Amino acid sequence: MTEKEKMLKGMIYDANNDPMLIAERMACKELCRDYNDLRPKDIEAREGLLRKILGNIKDCIFVEQPFYCDYGYNISVGKNFYANFNMVILDEAPVVFGDNVFIAPNCGFYTAGHPVNALERRKGLEYARPITIGNDVWIGAGVSVLPGVTIGDNCVIGAGSVVTKDIPANSVAVGNPCKVIKLINPIQ
Repeated sequence: MTEKEKMLKGMIYDANNDPMLIAERMACKELCRDYNDLRPKDIEAREGLLRKILGNIKDCIFVEQPFYCDYGYNISVGKNFYANFNMVILDEAPVVFGDNVFIAPNCGFYTAGHPVNALERRKGLEYARPITIGNDVWIGAGVSVLPGVTIGDNCVIGAGSVVTKDIPANSVAVGNPCKVIKLINPIQ
């Protein structure tokens, strides 16, 4: 089994010494650099390059520069997606955004994690868990979403939160670790 196959299956894998994974990350970094170097008013070129970087885009997308990701092909974006400055997505596992998702500046979505065991960490081993963001979600500034998290539909995640566990639909959640502080009415 290749290191990429292990990565995509959520197994422990070696990302630092596998030539295929290194080449894929480097190619994605080059595309992200090209994207970040585009003129802000060149909307058509920006969207075209995002369509090359990301795995799947349903419809209208707008991502402010700068934007960074590791592979790109593991990222799926629903309709009417907006991300403000400085979004980072470590997409070693799938990262799926629903429709009508709005992301404030300086947010990160991190599917990659490392073993607690120091000897395994020294070898450069890691694992990846998918992240899923539902429809009609607003994520405040400076939020970090960690491996394996699902945020349900119609949620608001408060600025500065660190989302370590799933957040149920129709919730306002804040803090470190992020916790539900109130429920909101479902969209009718």
